[in-house]
Amino acid sequence: MELNQKVIVVTGAGRGLGRGIATFFAGKGARLACVDLNQEDLDATVAACEAAGGEARAYLANVAKEEEVEALFNNVVADFGTLHGLVNNAGITRDGLLIKAKEGELISKMSLQQWQAVIDVNLTGVFLCGREAAAKMVETGVEEGVIVNISSLARHGSFGQSNYSAAKSGVAAMAEVWARELARYNIRTGAVAPGTINTDMLAAMKPEARDRLVQAVPLKRLGEAEHIARSVAFIFETDYFTGRCIDMDGGLR
Repeated sequence: MELNQKVIVVTGAGRGLGRGIATFFAGKGARLACVDLNQEDLDATVAACEAAGGEARAYLANVAKEEEVEALFNNVVADFGTLHGLVNNAGITRDGLLIKAKEGELISKMSLQQWQAVIDVNLTGVFLCGREAAAKMVETGVEEGVIVNISSLARHGSFGQSNYSAAKSGVAAMAEVWARELARYNIRTGAVAPGTINTDMLAAMKPEARDRLVQAVPLKRLGEAEHIARSVAFIFETDYFTGRCIDMDGGLR
């Protein structure tokens, strides 16, 4: 797929990886529908996309709510006239150990609320957005569509992240399922699993904690949002790629 003038929805676009992906695609001439929950963050992303040479609009939506997702994709198609791609990036964390005990006494458990909050956004949200995007691609008759789910290296299992690991494994699996189901409509799918990426959260860490993360990476440096954006763009632009997950982790896995 040639990205110039293609309409692409990016969820979680208000900051971090989502903003990086949206801005990178704008630099290739894509028309971006930027989705998040914070209007100020979205405004900054839209400005960055426009500065990069692309067209962008902001949409407030909670991807975990079916009615909001349905309205989102209706509005995007009403505004842009069509839909060519989706980057399922929105996600949250609510980390915690499954259980924590000391000397045989239970101290804490991961709560159902911790579990469900992450599953709702990171897994159900990806399902809802993927479903609605595919439906609009078929309804609008695009020649080719692409859906990319942002997974994580945590899909292989990450300490203290039962909820997040389950969700990120799930979105990689959905990309494979969708590749088989949607190929008949010429809709390709894929996933990208970032490793340790230089985001605002990592920048706020204590230097010693950050250094430990860097040392664990064979390349001895953090990934950047642009590395993830390039991986997503590779899936979009390579018309024989579908159903696979790219681990973009500097060799960490």
